[in-house]
Amino acid sequence: MNDWHDYVPPADLLKGRVILITGTTSGIGRAVALAAARHGATVLLHGRKQRELEALHDEVAQIGAEPAVALLDFERAQGNEYQHLTTEIENRYGRLDGLLHNAALLGDRSPIEHYDIGTWQRVMHVNVNAAFILTRCLLPLMRESADASLLFTTSGVGRQGRAYWGAYSVSKFAIEGMTQILADELERTKIRVNCINPGATRTKMRSHAYPAEDPQTVPPPENVTSTYLYLLGPDSKHVNGQRIDCRA
Repeated sequence: MNDWHDYVPPADLLKGRVILITGTTSGIGRAVALAAARHGATVLLHGRKQRELEALHDEVAQIGAEPAVALLDFERAQGNEYQHLTTEIENRYGRLDGLLHNAALLGDRSPIEHYDIGTWQRVMHVNVNAAFILTRCLLPLMRESADASLLFTTSGVGRQGRAYWGAYSVSKFAIEGMTQILADELERTKIRVNCINPGATRTKMRSHAYPAEDPQTVPPPENVTSTYLYLLGPDSKHVNGQRIDCRA
């Protein structure tokens, strides 16, 4: 049996760890952020909507952990904004123990022949380019950790392309490639790199992709958080360069 199946995270699994999670204002990102805080992490909450981030900040703070907010719009952010975030983390914490890339755009569900060019560029920029830029900026801080986990989010259509999934599918193929490259480049460091496929999960993105689906037939985000915690915590030290399917 794989270690992440039926994993029960210890209460103090992430105690003392500083973890940045992107796309935390809803869905899986929000669920993982709350779960990580409950298990002792100092969570850096990323999003592009200040009011929603502040509300989540207050909710996480009630758990007992003192979170921080990282307001950054990946679609529009320039290099100096990424550098400012990096500097803020360095000045406050001196390191980064975990980075979960969760933020993403779905884009159109249409044939490539008719795919809107502007939408394609937006999806590829947010899902791939922004993940690359943020990773490149933060890797020096992850090198300061004694045990760091870099985790990307993939999808079933990131392994097997399917009609009408367009830029989203292509972006997830790219994410899996970036995971493999980084895992190989960082193999002899204290940074492990993996990607995770949450599978069918009750999120806003899922409802947009499958508008006719009854959301109550789909498991909620809380059902997959234990696998995320496993990969962000010390019990997965030996796991590197893997594609993890939560529901496999």
